[in-house]
Amino acid sequence: MSSFTMYSTPWCGYCHRLKSQLDREGIAFDMVDIEQQPDAAKIVESANNGNQTVPTLVYSDGTAMTNPSLAQVKEKLASLA
Repeated sequence: MSSFTMYSTPWCGYCHRLKSQLDREGIAFDMVDIEQQPDAAKIVESANNGNQTVPTLVYSDGTAMTNPSLAQVKEKLASLA
C-alpha cells in the first residue's frame, strides 16, 4: 500500500518530473488523473483553495502538499513511518 496519492494531469511538466524522481527512488504511490476523474479534481480543489493545482499529493494521514520537492516528499514519508 502506498503512503500517498499524486493527483496530476497528462500535460503537467511538474507532475512528470516528480513522478520520474519518485520512480528513480523506488517510492510507491498511486497516481490519479484529475481530468479523467472529476471527484479527484474536487479533492485537489479542496487542498488548494479552489484551484486545480497539480501535482497535489495527499498522504495517508490526510495532509496534502502542492508541487513538493523530492526532499519534501521524503521528509513527509519519514514522518509517517
